[in-house]
Amino acid sequence: MTFPELLRRLRLEAGLSLAQVATHIRYDRSAVHHFERGRRPVPYEVAEKLDEVLNAGGRLVEAWRAEDAQRREAAAAHRTKAAALAMSNDLSALADLDIAMLQEGIEATAVDYLSSPPAPMMDRAHVLRAEAFERLRSGHHRPADRSDLYVAAGRLSGVLAYALLDMGDSDEAAAHADAAGRCAEYAGDAELAAWVAGTKSLIARFQGDYGQALEFVQDGYQWVGAGHGTGEARLKCGEAQCLATLGDSRAANAALDDADLARERMRRPDSLGGLFGFSQAKQSYYAGSSLIWLQGGHDAERAAREAESAIGLWQAGPEVERSLDDERLAHIYLATARVQLDDVEGAAEAISPVLSLPVEEQISWIVKRADRLAGMLSAPRYAGNATAEETVEAINALAA
Repeated sequence: MTFPELLRRLRLEAGLSLAQVATHIRYDRSAVHHFERGRRPVPYEVAEKLDEVLNAGGRLVEAWRAEDAQRREAAAAHRTKAAALAMSNDLSALADLDIAMLQEGIEATAVDYLSSPPAPMMDRAHVLRAEAFERLRSGHHRPADRSDLYVAAGRLSGVLAYALLDMGDSDEAAAHADAAGRCAEYAGDAELAAWVAGTKSLIARFQGDYGQALEFVQDGYQWVGAGHGTGEARLKCGEAQCLATLGDSRAANAALDDADLARERMRRPDSLGGLFGFSQAKQSYYAGSSLIWLQGGHDAERAAREAESAIGLWQAGPEVERSLDDERLAHIYLATARVQLDDVEGAAEAISPVLSLPVEEQISWIVKRADRLAGMLSAPRYAGNATAEETVEAINALAA
């Protein structure tokens, strides 16, 4: 329970009004109201006084200290973001770490990203990329290693792009994606270049620029080779998301069908998994996340099937391939498709695992997509529907 929530509960249990509490701590009534709503920071000495007034036995002070530690961690993360962004803005100056160790670190980060909050992944990627950056800048490497170092720096820039996007900073994510693209170009690595194109499209979709997102996808096709990894399938799914958002059901479904064919043609796996792979579960997830933007009907039916398939594949598959954030989003997409099919009870059931997430696991995509679902359930047609109202209330609490 947060400090504001605990404060309000203890005040109500004590039977005291806002004005009465305000008198005890020598603040006005509105200040106490803002303390309870989390809209105004509470000085430590005030937290101590409130603990005493409400006979909290140290619980309020403990809650204040826990939240103060979280605020300090957030500030440290902000400093890391700033340093990482500065490096992305100057990657042409890219670089001393054993390359094999660096690559092991990248591989572990790519896999760990699927089941970890974005902030610690951002910190790790920044530290690893600083090593690659310094080595490239100083020139302390064998000529044959230069391409590998650029690939390493590019992949780590890609991790930073994803982390910042998951934290809601799409402009900074775009800067890191640009850096990753430059590294792919310097290294001559087509697989990384195709992945970056898909990631740039993802960022543009987050920003609502679907025309630009489609251009990034189309530019990425130049980097995919027949049967070489999942790059083509991933781009086709990105194209489907753009087309669906632009309202073209037939073209979106055709792009998803093309993605299935691209996977069937694949003869060589991705050189790196985790964040840089594109599993069948992820492909089904993309399909579900695309078709919910259309008008329901057959599109909603396919979206529901694909989202259910993604959830089932992740839950039944290897733990290291399980993308927890995407799995949670798949629950939201399944709920959205069910609302489009007028199945409110099914929608509430689908989203229920997401509604108890702790704050640090509520990535920007989750809040963004759940908010849309709340809007759909708030439509006049569901007025008086207790399940719809309860679900909207729970989603609003999540966003808050």
